[in-house]
This record gives sequence, C-alpha cells and structure tokens, in this order.
Amino acid sequence: MPRTVTLVLVDPAGDLLGALPPFTVLGPWWQEVAEVVAGAGVEVTVLRLLHADREAPPGGHVTYLAETPDRPAGLTPLGADLVPHARRAPWAEPGGPSASLAWAAGALDRLGFPGATARQQRTWNLSAIWRLDGPDGGPVAWLKQVPEFFAHEPAVLGLVAEVAPELVPYLLAAGQAGRMLLAHVPGDDRYGAGPRLCAEIAEMFHPVQAHYATRTDRLLTAGVPDRRLTHSASPAAASPAGRLPADTVPGDAALPTRGLDAARFARVAAPYRDDIPGLAELIDGLPERLAAVAACGLPDTLLHGDLHPGNVRTDGEAGLVIIDWGDSGVGHPAFDLLRLTDGLDNPEPLVAAWAQRWRETAPGCEPERAVELLRPVAGLLGAVTYAGFLAHIEQSEWPYHAGDVPERLTAAVAAVGPAPSPVPGSVRPAAPAHH
Repeated sequence: MPRTVTLVLVDPAGDLLGALPPFTVLGPWWQEVAEVVAGAGVEVTVLRLLHADREAPPGGHVTYLAETPDRPAGLTPLGADLVPHARRAPWAEPGGPSASLAWAAGALDRLGFPGATARQQRTWNLSAIWRLDGPDGGPVAWLKQVPEFFAHEPAVLGLVAEVAPELVPYLLAAGQAGRMLLAHVPGDDRYGAGPRLCAEIAEMFHPVQAHYATRTDRLLTAGVPDRRLTHSASPAAASPAGRLPADTVPGDAALPTRGLDAARFARVAAPYRDDIPGLAELIDGLPERLAAVAACGLPDTLLHGDLHPGNVRTDGEAGLVIIDWGDSGVGHPAFDLLRLTDGLDNPEPLVAAWAQRWRETAPGCEPERAVELLRPVAGLLGAVTYAGFLAHIEQSEWPYHAGDVPERLTAAVAAVGPAPSPVPGSVRPAAPAHH
C-alpha cells in the first residue's frame, strides 16, 4: 500500500517556504520517513504530521511539515498552521532535530566515533529516531528521542542490564529532552515470529522479572510508571454525562502513573460504554475480577509493556535483544505474557512453561488463573495507554491513536471468559449510574 506525500517546507528559522510537488513512497506507515527523506529531492528533515486524507494510517495522501536549509525553486504556495503548541514534541519544531543531532554527535565524538552521518528513520508523537552511520556506511549507533511520558526508558535499560545486559541495547548516553544514544544492535526485528521465538523471549525475560519482583520500590524510585492493579475503588466513581466532544479526550485518562483501579478503567471506557455491547458489564464486574487476580498471588514486577517479537532483534548468531522499553512499568507479569502470545495459534505450551516458572518463583501462586482473569483487563490497559497518548499530544497527531481506544475496548470485551469466582469477603459495589 503506497503512500503519497506532500512536504510543506520551512527554513531553520521556521519561516514558511511552500510545498514540494507530491511524490509516492512504498512504505505505508506514516511515522516511517526514511523513504520520504530520500525521495524529496532536496535536503529535508521531517518534523511532524500536518494532515492526511484518511482518519488513520496506513497509506493515503499524507502531508508533513519538513525543515530544509535550501530554498528550492518551483514550490507551491501552500500554507500550514505554524502556531506553537504546548504538547508539541521538541523534535517536531524547526531547529529541534538539529539540536538533538548536535548532542548525539558530541556524545559520539567523546566515545571515539567522530564524523557519523545521521539518517532520519522515524518521527511521530512517540519517538524520533535517526540511524548514525560510520565512515564505512554501516550503523554505529541510533539516536532516539522520546516524550516526557517515556523518559524512564534509559533508566529501565540500566535496570535490565544489571540482571541481563545481553537482553537490552547498550545505552551509550542519555541527555535532556528524552534523548538517548544506543549502540547498534545487529539483526532484524522479528515481526511475525512464531511460538519458538516467543517461548525463548519469555524464558529469557523471566530472570529479570523474578529479580525485580522483590525490588518494586527500586523500580518506582527510578521513575518506572506504576501500573499495579488495585481493587479498592468502584467504577461508580466515573459516570459521565455522555460521549465526550470529538476534540477532547477524558481529562483523567493520562498514562497510568499511580496504579490502576476499576474507576480509572471506567473513566476511559465511559464514552463508549453504551456503544460497545458487553463493555458495561465488564466494567461493572472489574472490582471482583481485580480482587480475584490479587488472590492468585503473583507479585508485581517490571513489565516491558509491549512485549511482542517485533520489539525483539536477532541476528542468527548472538542472542535476542529486546528493544523499545517506553511502555514499561511496574505491574502484573501476565500482561507481558498476554501480549507475547497474542495471535499465536497454540499459545498453551508457552503459557504452561511461563506458569511453571512463576510457581517456582512464587510458590503457592495460581498463574494460569491469573492469565485467564487478566485477558480482558489487558485490552482495558491498552485503551488506558492509548487514551494517555491522546491526552499528551497535539490534535494534528491524534489520527495515529484515536481509533485504538475503542478497538482495545472492543478487544477487551471479546476476551471475557466465565465470570470470576467471588473472593471470600468481597462485596459487589453498586452499579454506576447512567445518564
């Protein structure tokens, strides 16, 4: 599915120059911009999405703002909204990428890798990524810059490296404004890998999770977001007056940073409660479900947060390396297992091996029951996460995520199994009011 691209150009001072003629690139994903940079015909750095002709990726006709040091001829006098925005990423402003690349070049110089050539790979609201090539043209490092709500990623890399240094990219440097410089990891991202690699990922990651299952205070002190489940609050705490306007997101739908209870999930689900069959029943039953999860006895620990083969690199010689730790948090380990087994035709052997490891780590726990109880909660957690992204980015970039909230809520309902057995001493709260 090719993508048609229009680049509206500004100079390094941010003055509007006009637009290049539209051109086509093969890659459909809007945040991937290496082909866009290569096809522009002039030196450009893509800053951010301006608009598209469809509600969400992939494909379509996409218009970006891009910075250029040149003043090419034949530009179309096409305008763009250049008003500053409080939630705009620093790399999405003119001059922002140059500042980040200068920081990376300085760090590489100090490490003995001068003169690296930067090649832009990706830019969107969740990250900006450049490959830094050495004199022979091969990559020596990667510059990654993330928003404030992912700023814990360098700390997490260090925490994992204390237990299993081979499992994460080597952090060369970390700086302000979410910048980090990572050593190149050879190999390929393993999107679509089958159960054998997924089983290896689960086995390799378990010692890290077992280690931090008794050290959650250290994780929280390091700034790792708190995604622990609690069951003390009722979803009745959230009862909106109806669907929110199209240009807003739930005001309390920020990324989970202080734990998750039934009321928090209910606030994110509220605008869709009456439109997704079964969602109201799932939300109303959350206190009992979360109490039953707690009774299963598995400890909270470090979560990757998006543990799937596409976030793992292998090169056929060395072991696997897990990348992209921005979604990491402190929470229930079954969430990572559920993400890892999502889409597998026969996940049962992997689940059984994972459960046995946890029974050995936490004697007396009930891992399989926790997995079944948390299947729909994993979808709710995804909805909370995407709602948090929307709450922290400017509206022009909402198309990247807007459809993900209802999609995750729908998936949560589809994953509902039999109603959880009551936990001794638990009392069902009153159902929330409807308006």
